[in-house]
Amino acid sequence: MRHGKYPFIIGFLAIPLLLYAVFVISPYAQAFYLSLTDWRGLSNRQDFVGLANYAELFTDTQFWRAMGHNLALLIVVPLFVIAMALLFASATAISRVRGSRFYQVVFFFPHVLPVVIAGILFAFLYNPQAGLLNAFLRVVGLEWLTRAWLGDDAVALPAVMVVMIWSAVGFYYVLFSAAMKSVPRDVYEAATLDGAGRLRTLVSITIPMIWESVQVSYVYLGIAALDGFTLLHTMLPDGGPNRSTEVVAQYLYRTAFDEGRFGYASAIGVTLCLFTLVLAIVVMRFSRREQVEYA
Repeated sequence: MRHGKYPFIIGFLAIPLLLYAVFVISPYAQAFYLSLTDWRGLSNRQDFVGLANYAELFTDTQFWRAMGHNLALLIVVPLFVIAMALLFASATAISRVRGSRFYQVVFFFPHVLPVVIAGILFAFLYNPQAGLLNAFLRVVGLEWLTRAWLGDDAVALPAVMVVMIWSAVGFYYVLFSAAMKSVPRDVYEAATLDGAGRLRTLVSITIPMIWESVQVSYVYLGIAALDGFTLLHTMLPDGGPNRSTEVVAQYLYRTAFDEGRFGYASAIGVTLCLFTLVLAIVVMRFSRREQVEYA
């Protein structure tokens, strides 16, 4: 049996590894190869240009401006989503308030809604003439706050951030609630006897004990922030006023399908993939903590 162990394992892994190589690794390899060419997309001609696309990308101000928008999303969206999800989860999962199951359903509902539908709904909400937001501000006497929310380059990106936060909080609220319920009640009772308040308990006890969930959540939210294509292309397909909301994925799309520069667009995609990989490695490496164990 020992002599046949390795052929047995290889026999089981061969087909899954082959499928992974064909459908996962191969597209990455093809994208990297295309990034080294000047392929225009409508012909089979692919002249090899080496690193010329990456050299151009390094000095491309539009690319770096789009990357700046992604970085703004990367800072704001995960921070607010994780903070709000932790607060909501601690209020229901730890305190055991009545109707906590109902709150989980209500908070999770925006995550169930498809991103495209959410983008369309909020585009109507932000409409300067018929939108509910401006109508509400007029009713409560704050007409001076009304504006074209998606037409003002100063507030267009923050308006989209609100939608991203709204749609993501519910999922991480449920995730953190499940993690908090696994923490022994004795720990919280001891903290209460020692005079620790809710905020102190959250910071000193809850977060360290569910740190792995928080860490992974930031990675996933960071990946979503470095993408953001679906929502932004639904609400602001032209990149917003003065390209004030255009992210790298939208710039990639415009470069490929509007300008026909598929080779250069591939270089953008490969660069974005590397940024995402570096983000995941940095977060997992520098946010590593000693695991808290409890019986």
